[in-house]
Amino acid sequence: MHLKYPALAIAALFIVSLKTTEVQAQTENSADPMNIYRETVTKVNDLVHTKLDVRFDYKKRYLYGKEWVTLKPHIYPTDSLRLDAKGMDIKNISVVKNGRNVPLKYTYNQLTLNIHLDKKYTNNESYTIYIDYTSKPNELKVEGSAAINDAKGLYFINPDSTEKGKPVQIWTQGESESSSAWFPTIDKPNQKTTDEISMTVPGKYVTLSNGRLASQKKNADGTRTDTWKMDLPHAPYLFMMAVGNFKIYRDQWRGKEVSYYLEPKYAPYAKDIFGFTPEVMEFYSKTLGVDYPWNKYAQIVVRDYVSGAMENTSATLHGEQVQHTRRELIDGGDESRIDIVHELFHQWFGDYVTAESWSNLTVNESFADFSETMWMEHKNGMDAGNEYNYKSMQKYLSSPKAYTEPLVRFHYDDKEDVFDVVTYEKGGRILNMLRHYLGNEAFYKGLNIYLKTNAFKTGEAQQVRLAMEEASGKDLNWFFNQWYYRAGHPVLNISYQWDEDTKTQKVFLQQTQDGDAFILPLNVDVYNNSNKEHKQVWMRNKADTLSFKLGAKPNLVNVDADKVLLALKIDNKTPAEFAYQYFNGPLYLDRHEALEALASHQDNEGARKVLIAALQDKYAPLQIEAIEGLNLKNDDVRNAALPVLFTVAQTTKNTLVQAAALNILAKQKSQANYNLFKQAISSESYAVQAAALNGIYQLNPTDGLQYANKLKGDSEGPLKSRVATILGTAGSDNEWPFIYEQFKASRRAERMELLENFAQMTTRVINPAYAQQGIAELIATAKRYKETPGLVPAIIEMLTQVKDQRTKMKDEASAKAATDAIKAIQ
Repeated sequence: MHLKYPALAIAALFIVSLKTTEVQAQTENSADPMNIYRETVTKVNDLVHTKLDVRFDYKKRYLYGKEWVTLKPHIYPTDSLRLDAKGMDIKNISVVKNGRNVPLKYTYNQLTLNIHLDKKYTNNESYTIYIDYTSKPNELKVEGSAAINDAKGLYFINPDSTEKGKPVQIWTQGESESSSAWFPTIDKPNQKTTDEISMTVPGKYVTLSNGRLASQKKNADGTRTDTWKMDLPHAPYLFMMAVGNFKIYRDQWRGKEVSYYLEPKYAPYAKDIFGFTPEVMEFYSKTLGVDYPWNKYAQIVVRDYVSGAMENTSATLHGEQVQHTRRELIDGGDESRIDIVHELFHQWFGDYVTAESWSNLTVNESFADFSETMWMEHKNGMDAGNEYNYKSMQKYLSSPKAYTEPLVRFHYDDKEDVFDVVTYEKGGRILNMLRHYLGNEAFYKGLNIYLKTNAFKTGEAQQVRLAMEEASGKDLNWFFNQWYYRAGHPVLNISYQWDEDTKTQKVFLQQTQDGDAFILPLNVDVYNNSNKEHKQVWMRNKADTLSFKLGAKPNLVNVDADKVLLALKIDNKTPAEFAYQYFNGPLYLDRHEALEALASHQDNEGARKVLIAALQDKYAPLQIEAIEGLNLKNDDVRNAALPVLFTVAQTTKNTLVQAAALNILAKQKSQANYNLFKQAISSESYAVQAAALNGIYQLNPTDGLQYANKLKGDSEGPLKSRVATILGTAGSDNEWPFIYEQFKASRRAERMELLENFAQMTTRVINPAYAQQGIAELIATAKRYKETPGLVPAIIEMLTQVKDQRTKMKDEASAKAATDAIKAIQ
């Protein structure tokens, strides 16, 4: 699964734990759940094969299901079976004997079926249970987490066709244990089963599930029954179904079908969005030494998805954030591409080999997170991989609450808590450190051993350690003990002292975090003019001193030279040393660290040289960082930078760099740039158009308003936001329908960006009906995203301003609506 982080940090949602038995519920209610050891679930029975025959009641939002589940005792004889089944109506439970259904006795508490088998079975006997049931997901009282914001398993999207512009869809979401909301199963990650799913659906719709489409049968009532078969075992949480009006684009990899399911509107862009998938499959297959293991790979995009994406076996499901037009993708689309590579890597790490428990979720999610860095390096170069790795580390380091959690977590309140920045971002960085410590050859050999040893089974962190030790010949207990089973990270303070008399360079290393020292293998590069010496050292204590005998004072000592250490570093270099690092260090982080350190020293001539040089850095994100870091209030900086910015805006081929340069030039409000903005307004890039529109509006608001109205018919991403901002600031009632529809259809990030201007326009429109539309959308925003810190108070303040202004305008109805809205969300 890939999580979506909102534009504003989201507080964790309240989590409701569904207890599997009454005894467990009593135990957990009487003790602090953080003191409960979260052991791997005991296997009494093993799933063998799951056969489902389902149809849907769109009006009631029900699934009518028939199931034949084949099992066998794991090792000990048993005459009972426990299945997870959440909120269902159970009509019949029987054991299949010689083609006949023999009813069985059972008890059911709306969460768990406890079935009394017809005899005691041994582990060399299998048996098949038949269940006739109704799933009622919309009546199920469950909640998700910060990672997965709902847990009802089966979702009916716009089933009555009442929401204009929204397609009718059905889709499922199984992780973590929500598959049991739509079919009875042993809903634990340490179970694996083959499956066959038959879906009876309206004949006009397309279906998708795991494995191969084995058959399609038209029925007399206008429906069609599609049967999908998965012939290889996989975990129940990876089962999936999707039904709707999707257009299918068929691709292939080494003769296997690769397909992309999209809404008709985005079908023309299927290749633009997903077309690099076979390339990623080839890269992962070659790198891991294990070919893509399933018979096909499909990707489907659905509406109102409850997370980012989900790696269902052979059939990944994406939220609509990956859908872009060709024009939108001009400006990058890296985030959606990351979703795609992340979920694809899960087909090995998560699906082929599955975490045996949620405590060991790291063997799924940390690997998928690490794969993002792998792909960025491979496809876009080392700078891109380094930047991605660094920014992922910052997500973890900017989450202090995560500092107390180890990567492998045997104690947690709810299993959903494990889907966090520790498992994802921190875990991915730990794997990157391990790769650098062992070297690529040994590291990827270790992954190969882990995958082949545990194929179609489950794994945990210790099996990763054993595989890496076998591949490398090194003992890795120290690494896993401190990074997998211990919380936190080193806080490393680095300082320097040169002794001219003894020609000795000293480097003082101090770990200032609480607790014991981390053992840190460090690469240190010592630069002396054209000469660079590479040294490998170990830090084993809270404080260590490195001493280097040299012929002369070095230009730079670069600790953690390969820039992979997961640590909060305080590096006490001088501005001159950082400047040298920018021009001589080989890596993205060498330059980024220098830019970050020198941004506050722009009075320094050496620092200015770095910033001006970085405006034309070879790596576009560093150019943008330099552009946005300029202090143009400083005369020396402004005089040096503006000619370069003008040239960059005219000549760069990177649209995001061009947009950044244009936006900075727009702030100067210089008429000399007007023609530059007018030339850029015709760009195919939405980002460049948005920046050019900003420049025109700053210099000539009348022209800017005209351009905004002209461009509003084809505006997405940053252009949509810029157009809406200008129309919301300067527009009249004539522009309200556009602003209103844009806001209403906006996704979370866009909505947060548009919110203030939307509220301001709601305040001043003349038509009371328009004002009341705006008030209704402000209420909806507050309720929908109420967990976003600070959002509700901000909207209350906006509504108060609306109320006051509508009162002044003698619009009592709107003023009352605003007052009622405030009460509704307080």
